[in-house]
Amino acid sequence: MKKILFFLCVLTCCGFSAFSQDVVALEDTSWRIGGFGSLQFSQVAFDHWAAGGESSFSLTALGSGFASYLKDKNFWSSYAILSYGAYQGQYDKKIRKNVDMIDLGTKAGHDLGKKFYLTGLLNFKSQFAEGYNYPDLDNVVSKFMAPGYLLVSLGIDYRPVPYFSLYLSPAAGKFTFVTDEALADLGTYGNDPAVYDTLTGFLISHGKKVRSEFGALLVGTFQKEVAKNVNLATKLTLFTNYTDKEKENLGNIDVNWDLLFNMKINTWLSATVYASLIYDHDIFIADLDSETGLPTGTGGPRTQFKEGLGIGLTYNFGDEARK
Repeated sequence: MKKILFFLCVLTCCGFSAFSQDVVALEDTSWRIGGFGSLQFSQVAFDHWAAGGESSFSLTALGSGFASYLKDKNFWSSYAILSYGAYQGQYDKKIRKNVDMIDLGTKAGHDLGKKFYLTGLLNFKSQFAEGYNYPDLDNVVSKFMAPGYLLVSLGIDYRPVPYFSLYLSPAAGKFTFVTDEALADLGTYGNDPAVYDTLTGFLISHGKKVRSEFGALLVGTFQKEVAKNVNLATKLTLFTNYTDKEKENLGNIDVNWDLLFNMKINTWLSATVYASLIYDHDIFIADLDSETGLPTGTGGPRTQFKEGLGIGLTYNFGDEARK
């Protein structure tokens, strides 16, 4: 985990800076390339504090980049969002992750007229490192590509203005990968779990490592400077599966919503607010005891929500820097 965090820190501080020198040199106005890298940190310290508390330190690296091409009747756009964060408490000294995201996307289209484009889309999501339901450090609940999600689709993209698009596909494939055998056997992420003999408990077959779905996809994106030095980026993804084997699940909608506010304070300092919401009827969420944080033995589909606020060093490059 330390190596991953160190790698992302170096990428954020150095890699974007070097890449930006080539970006600024581009003269073709049909291209837009840019993004930002940010190191955010927080620290709390207690010394003989009567009211109680635990000292802690956290560090989060966030990198976001995009490239887009628009000329005549054709367009192509891609983005990458990478984020990893960890914190260390005062007593157990163990480093635990609290942010971990890989989000890559690309789409290309041809103008059909009146701001409508025939478009193909690819999107990939996963995480870098092992995840746990803290304070349980014995049972891994996620890894890189366990799960990993891939969306492949063909549809129509409506782009009335440069900062907004609404994409609709009646033919979309969603693939869920659980490449770790132990996690695949659990069937937590909607894949078929391992099969055991009901009498002896012996394993008959391992869980499936890939779950394939075919259905309809809707993606709405908005990215704009909504006020001076305040950039808003948000994306809503809705997917419904035509081919669910459980008939009662037909019509359920998978929801993924991401929000990112980047507020520039000065050349190097910025504040970032982010939030993510997920609902997937096929993902089993174990209920946790509110006091111990341990599983209660119950669970089911749940609305997942994550939010955070960070202040730190930020470097903008390319068209992001020249806004």
